[in-house]
Amino acid sequence: MAEELGATDGNEQAVNGNDTSPAIAILSQYVKDLSFENPNAPAVYQWQGQPQIDVQFNIGSQKLGDDVYEVGLKIDVVAKHDNGTAFAVDLLYSGLFGLRNIPEEQLQPFLLAEAPRLLFPFARQIVAESVQNGAFPPLMLDPIDFGALYMQQAAQAQAAGGGAQAPEITGQA
Repeated sequence: MAEELGATDGNEQAVNGNDTSPAIAILSQYVKDLSFENPNAPAVYQWQGQPQIDVQFNIGSQKLGDDVYEVGLKIDVVAKHDNGTAFAVDLLYSGLFGLRNIPEEQLQPFLLAEAPRLLFPFARQIVAESVQNGAFPPLMLDPIDFGALYMQQAAQAQAAGGGAQAPEITGQA
């Protein structure tokens, strides 16, 4: 049987050789910015009791070229004690993602929910090692449900009359 011109097979491979199936690839991951501060060393190692730890994060994305997007996961951790700041970690961990044939309505959910989920384990390890290298016990951040946060902030943006998806996600862990 002869194929009809312009027909596609089950893999959505067009007869002319153009692949129209969605494709996602992690091109690269990297530390874009990292800061560890231990402002009260060595006195901090004599303090009694556990510090209060505040974790903030922010997710942003930008298009760098055709089908290439950078997603940045910013994590800020501050450990405060009655005597002052024990330590502070600021990390911007980024990834380059190649996205081809992704429907427009699925682009933002991927960039602001799924991509950060893929980056988080690596960022979490960097935070833990940075804290440990500062002579503190490693800080293992709890997993974050980026999908639920995206849905929550998208609903808030729509309720506020924006109607559009939020360009970035912020939150506390």
